[in-house]
Amino acid sequence: MRWRIFNEVIKFHVLAYRLTGGLIGKHLPGVPPMLLLEHVGAKSGTKRTIPLAYIEDGKNYVIVASKGGYPKHPAWFHNLKANPETVIQVGQDRIPVTATVATPAQRKRLWPKVVDAYSGYAGYQEKTDREIPLVILKPQA
Repeated sequence: MRWRIFNEVIKFHVLAYRLTGGLIGKHLPGVPPMLLLEHVGAKSGTKRTIPLAYIEDGKNYVIVASKGGYPKHPAWFHNLKANPETVIQVGQDRIPVTATVATPAQRKRLWPKVVDAYSGYAGYQEKTDREIPLVILKPQA
């Protein structure tokens, strides 16, 4: 039941974000800015969109595969590994990007920045045995 409600909230968030060019949905109280990530199912081939918090790192966008500290990575993470060429929407801008998992050195540099942007990530990391991956979304030239 919780997942059904969560999925309905996500659908509404995506719809409101798209219809308003991010005026509704990009900024929410207590979290970093949000983008819309399009991803294609690794097995199903189904196109999906999910709102995710992000930080900027130069021209790149960094998202966190936390899933709230759940023991498994989120589905979108597996989908991006299988299909790294995708599109994000940041406000009104649709941006083609290539997704890569942060290297250990990149993660070491970026992790404090994502925790600074949203302290909940530190708690999520403590809650799980897996290392929470960071995904770098690099705009395509």
